[in-house]
Amino acid sequence: MPDDLLAHNAKLIEEFRADGGRSMGDRPLLLLTTVGRSTGRRRTSPMMYIDEPDRYLVVASNAGAAADPLWYRNLLADPTVTVEVPGRTFQARATPLEGDDYDRTWAAVKDRFPFFAEHEERAGRPIPVVALAKAG
Repeated sequence: MPDDLLAHNAKLIEEFRADGGRSMGDRPLLLLTTVGRSTGRRRTSPMMYIDEPDRYLVVASNAGAAADPLWYRNLLADPTVTVEVPGRTFQARATPLEGDDYDRTWAAVKDRFPFFAEHEERAGRPIPVVALAKAG
């Protein structure tokens, strides 16, 4: 990951924790903490999410890069993650969507947020959508 992206993410994480996510603009932001599959160290990534009644959805578009983001590879190895949303931090289970659930959800996500269709086209790969099961 380029140093400038690491610095940008560190600044977003700091701002999110300082003001509870209120300064993040019009796209809701959560912090997802995974365990590094090689290092075993906790890694936190800020990302946009979509709130559904029993789950949060995050999209592994990697801004249209050809490779999946590292956080996605980490949660495939260990699906127990920590989620921080404004006012709440909890453990969750991360599950990539499949089949009809994926098809229906991905179409709805691209309809609502057309830039994800651009990411998909640029990436030339299926873009994973991950459900983060809300705990209690």
